[in-house]
Amino acid sequence: MRLTALLLLIGLSASAADPEFPVSAIPAALLKNADVVQRLEEVTIKMNSLRDVRMTQRIVLTILNEKGDQYSGFSSWYDKERTITGFHGALYDASGKQIRKLKQSEVRDASGVSDNNLYDDSRIKSHDFYYKVYPYTIEYEVEFRDRNSAIFSPWVPQGTDNYAVEQSRLSVTVPADYELRFKQFNYNGQPVQVPGKNDKTFVWEVKEIPAKRKESLASPWRTRSVMVYLAPSDFAYGSYTGKMKSWEDFGKFIGVLNAGRDVLPANIKTKVHELTDNVQDPREKIRVLYEYMQQNTRYISVQLGVGGWQTFDAAYVASNRYGDCKALSNYMYSLLKEAGIRSHWALVKAGEGETDFMEDFAVNQFNHMILCVPMQKDTVWLECTSQIKPAGYLGDFTDNRPVLLVTEDGGKLVRTPAYSLDQNLRSGIVKASIDAEGNLSGISSTRFTGPQQDWYHSLINSVSPEKQLQILKEKLNLSSYDIRKFNYTPHPDAKPVPEITEELEITVSSYANVSGKRLFITPNVLNRATIKLSQDGERKSDIWFPIDTRELDTVEITIPDGYTPENIVKPVAIETRFGKYSANVKVEGKKILYIRSCELRAGQYPAKDYPVLEEFLNSIYKTDRNRVILVKKEA
Repeated sequence: MRLTALLLLIGLSASAADPEFPVSAIPAALLKNADVVQRLEEVTIKMNSLRDVRMTQRIVLTILNEKGDQYSGFSSWYDKERTITGFHGALYDASGKQIRKLKQSEVRDASGVSDNNLYDDSRIKSHDFYYKVYPYTIEYEVEFRDRNSAIFSPWVPQGTDNYAVEQSRLSVTVPADYELRFKQFNYNGQPVQVPGKNDKTFVWEVKEIPAKRKESLASPWRTRSVMVYLAPSDFAYGSYTGKMKSWEDFGKFIGVLNAGRDVLPANIKTKVHELTDNVQDPREKIRVLYEYMQQNTRYISVQLGVGGWQTFDAAYVASNRYGDCKALSNYMYSLLKEAGIRSHWALVKAGEGETDFMEDFAVNQFNHMILCVPMQKDTVWLECTSQIKPAGYLGDFTDNRPVLLVTEDGGKLVRTPAYSLDQNLRSGIVKASIDAEGNLSGISSTRFTGPQQDWYHSLINSVSPEKQLQILKEKLNLSSYDIRKFNYTPHPDAKPVPEITEELEITVSSYANVSGKRLFITPNVLNRATIKLSQDGERKSDIWFPIDTRELDTVEITIPDGYTPENIVKPVAIETRFGKYSANVKVEGKKILYIRSCELRAGQYPAKDYPVLEEFLNSIYKTDRNRVILVKKEA
C-alpha cells in the first residue's frame, strides 16, 4: 500500500509539472498574421443581487514577437463601488514551463486620475513581467466585486488585428427571475442556457479564431469579429435603482439622477436677465448666454461616486467656474431655463469618426454630454466644454450620430447634424513662380470650413505661434522649403459653419527638377493625397468612410522665360461610388494653370468593392504627383 501510494504521489507530481501552455501546441493556422495568441480566456460574471456582482477574468496569452509586447501586462481600475479582491499571475517560457509567479508586492497601485481630471476616486492596479525572450506566455487572473449593476463590459474574444484566439468563454449567471439582455455579433447560434435552483447561466464560447490582418479604412470592429454586448434590465447605480429595457427607460433614469440640479444662484439669475431681457430673437439669446458661459467657465473632468452619470449642480459651477461635460451642459441648461428657453441634455458617443452606434439595443454607449435646444423650425446644438466654438456648431467630435435626449417623458434617440460636402471643404489658391534653377516662391490662401477647420482651430488656440510654425512645416511635408510668413484668420460667425483662412508665403529650393534644358514641375504644390493603398490577398472588412469631404485647388505658376511645354498630362476625371476626382493642367504663355477637385463620400461599402477603391485612391495619389515637362527653346 505504501509503495502504491508513493508511486501515485510521484505520478501526480510529474503531471503537475508538465508544461501547460507550450507554444508548440498552438495550431499552425493561429500563428499566421499573429503577434499574440490568446490561449485561454475565461470570464465569469455572477449577479447575486443588483448591488453584488462578482466577476473573475482569467486570460493566458502567448506573445510571439516584439509587436505583441503591448499585450504583455494587465491592468484594471477600481473605486469605492468596484473592488479588486484577487490579482494573480504567472510567466511561462516557450516550452510552457513556469518561470515565475507574480508577487503581490509587484502589483502597482496608482491613482486613476488623468491630466485633465480635477477629482477622480478611481485607482488602477497593474502588472507586467517585462520579459523579452520570444515567444513567451503570460497568465493573469483577477477577481472583482461590483456594487453597481448598470454596466457590463462587452465580451470581445478577439480584441484587435494580428490577434488570434485559441479559446474564449463567457459565463453569466443571474437570478432566475432576472432578464439578462444581450446582443450578439458574428456569433453562431445562441448561448447555452443552464438553469439552476435559484439562478440561470448563459454561456458563450469560441475556439480557434485566426488573426485578422490590419486593413485600411476598415468598418467598425463589431462588424468584423465576435462580440457580445450585455445590458441590464433592472440595475443599481450608487444609491439609485433604474431600468434599461428601452431608451425611454434609460433617459428617465438619467433625468431622475440629475433632477433638481438646475437651480442658479440669485446673482447669476440677475445676470441672465441683464443679458437677455432686451433681446427678442431666441437664437441671439442662446448665443449671448453660450458666450457668457464660455467666458466664465472652463472644462475639468470630475469623477467622484456616481459622478460618471450625475452632474454637479448649477450653483457649484457658478461658484467654482469649472465643471465636466455634464456639469457645464447642465449649467447652460439652467441659464437657458432662466431665460425661458427649453433645452435637453444629450448623451453622445463622442470622438472623431466614432459614428458607429447600436440604435436597436439600449445600453450605455455614451462618453460625453452636449446640449440640444429645439427651436420652432430647427435645432441648436451646443458643445459646452469648448471655450472657443461658436454657438450651434459641433464639429467632427459629435457630428452625424445618434444621441439620447433626456426629455420630460424619458429618453429619445435623435441624430446630430451631418456636414455636407460644401460644409466640410478645403478650397485653396496658390500663386507662385519658378526660376531657371527650379526654385519656387509663392503665396497661398486656403479656406477651411466645418470639420476641415477643426484641426486648425485647435492649433491656433492651443499652441504658441512658434509651435504652430513647427507643426505646419511637418504637415506640409515639402523638402528644402521655408515658410516666410503665415497667418490664420478664424471666421466663427460664417454660415452655416465656421471657417478659417490660412495665408502662407513660402519658398522651396529646387522645387522643380532641372535636367539639361528641361524643367520637371509638379503643379500640385500644397495638397497631394497621402493615402496609397496596397493589400495582398482578399479583403475581409467592409470599407468605412465616416464623413463627406471636398477639396478644391487652383494653382497658377509663372515659369521662367524661354521655356515651352514638351509634355503635359492629359486631363483626368474619375467617378466612383466612393467619390470623384478631376485634375486639369494647361500651359498658357508663361503660366501653368492647374485645377483640381476631389470628393469622398461617407458610407459603409462592401469589401468586394475594395479593388475599385484601391484603384481610385491610388490614381489620385499618382495624378497628384504628375509633372509638367518644359523645355528651353534654342537661342
